[in-house]
Amino acid sequence: MDEKSANSYAQRIGKVCDYIGAHLDEDLSVEKLSRIAHFSKYHFHRQFSEYTGINVARFILMMRLKRASYQLVFNKRSRITDIALDAGFENPESFSRAFKNTFGQTPSQFRQHPAWLPWHAQYQTPTLARNPDMNIQLVEFATTKVAVLEHRGAPELLNDSVSIFIKWRKASKLSPVATSLTLGVAYDDPKATAPENFRFDICGSIDADVPANAQGVVTRLIPGGRCALVRHLGSRDAMDEKVHYLYGKWLPSSGEELRDFPCFFHYVNLFPEVPEHELITDIYLPLK
Repeated sequence: MDEKSANSYAQRIGKVCDYIGAHLDEDLSVEKLSRIAHFSKYHFHRQFSEYTGINVARFILMMRLKRASYQLVFNKRSRITDIALDAGFENPESFSRAFKNTFGQTPSQFRQHPAWLPWHAQYQTPTLARNPDMNIQLVEFATTKVAVLEHRGAPELLNDSVSIFIKWRKASKLSPVATSLTLGVAYDDPKATAPENFRFDICGSIDADVPANAQGVVTRLIPGGRCALVRHLGSRDAMDEKVHYLYGKWLPSSGEELRDFPCFFHYVNLFPEVPEHELITDIYLPLK
């Protein structure tokens, strides 16, 4: 298969994956999905599995369980029964069995002490090599005072740090999520950094300095200046493609030079408050 054909194939499979993510609450029949991909329904199962490494029924289940996982951890007020029904299960018992068979924890156990490392291992599926939709702008980012929780360690455990930061936000009321920016500063490429050396700052914009606190949140600045900006729509698991494009293709041909500050992200909205396919993330590359 030549490069053009392979990319076309990836686009078609990717279109199916995007459709599934946007319609998790609907009936996702093989007939419907094969029509979206413009594949024969008699061959669709095999084509999907060969390209993604997972059969379509399992893919749908994993996407529903992913949403349920985030609801369990980050929406504590949601009842497990409601989360089970929202994930397409007839009752909490069948949901609990499927969840434990997949992640090794019951929903209740995961809600209390989520084991993110084995959870992430279940989502190590191949990334579809699609050309990213790149609309790069040059913008001025204003210097922003932020409350920072430093995450140091495996990127798969980042959600544990996110939970700690959320607790600080709720307790301090200094960076309310509804009226403050939520940002992340990426010091390292997780694919090129040993897990124990990975560094990432979880940030929320603030007006006043952060007093001493049990969570270890501190005050920092994200410096203002020129940046290349590209907006990413959808799952944040797929952001790497745009980041690598910025560094590897856009920057060498742009004539621009990097400023001495890492790439950072503005999370315009958050999962699971909005469906994963509706997520908006602005990626900033600081320039001189």
